[in-house]
Amino acid sequence: MVREFTRYQKDGSGWGNHPKGYGLGGIADHRYPRRLMNREKRYAIFERLWAADPQPTTELTYSTPFELLVAVILSAQATDKMVNRVTAELFPLANTPEAILALGEPGLKQQIRTIGLFNSKAGNILKTCAILVAEHGSEVPADRKSLERLPGVGRKTANVVLNTAFGQPTIAVDTHIFRVCNRTLLAPGKTPLEVERRLLRSVPPQFLQNAHHWLILHGRYRCTARRPRCPECLIRDLCEFRDKVVGLAAGRPGGLSAQQ
Repeated sequence: MVREFTRYQKDGSGWGNHPKGYGLGGIADHRYPRRLMNREKRYAIFERLWAADPQPTTELTYSTPFELLVAVILSAQATDKMVNRVTAELFPLANTPEAILALGEPGLKQQIRTIGLFNSKAGNILKTCAILVAEHGSEVPADRKSLERLPGVGRKTANVVLNTAFGQPTIAVDTHIFRVCNRTLLAPGKTPLEVERRLLRSVPPQFLQNAHHWLILHGRYRCTARRPRCPECLIRDLCEFRDKVVGLAAGRPGGLSAQQ
């Protein structure tokens, strides 16, 4: 899921420029200095995340770079589960730019109508398909500049595609990663781009390829917005969040995802 940075909530489920300094995933700027944790802790965090899940990947279902691109465009303001339900019906019917163009706007809208913002998403997907056919031989380009020229594709979507489809060491900072990095002080920043740049500079090279997936899964299933599951967190002793939740949380200890 790729969420846009459009609102803030004090509990950490959003962000923004709040008069009291909130906006860093529920952390007040004046209480939590925007500094990086030390190198040893950063290494230990990623070492544990790797040990718990050596081969993390997206929870979106896809089989080609084009399917991934469409799924990520659909995922804005929608859950991965919801997107997977829609693409399970869409992709058997149309999973190439030509096939989606053949559906036309009414046909595509009918297929994705249960997704939020489906009208604008349908328009962007059709425009993207037309560009892919006309300029890229119906293939998804593997460079940022070309990807970000596609309608409905911003920096976060491009990062997901570059990382997941093409194996490039990019990091797409969504609401989960933004929250985790600011709470833990792993890579604090006031904007997604600032967090992304800090991560690219500070994540140990051997972990950079999978850092995006580890952090998003950790934020989705452990370091949640309203009540982080600190008692079962595998990096609790390394995290520098001052307001850790105490007590026994429900669920299985350790792992990164709901399936583990």
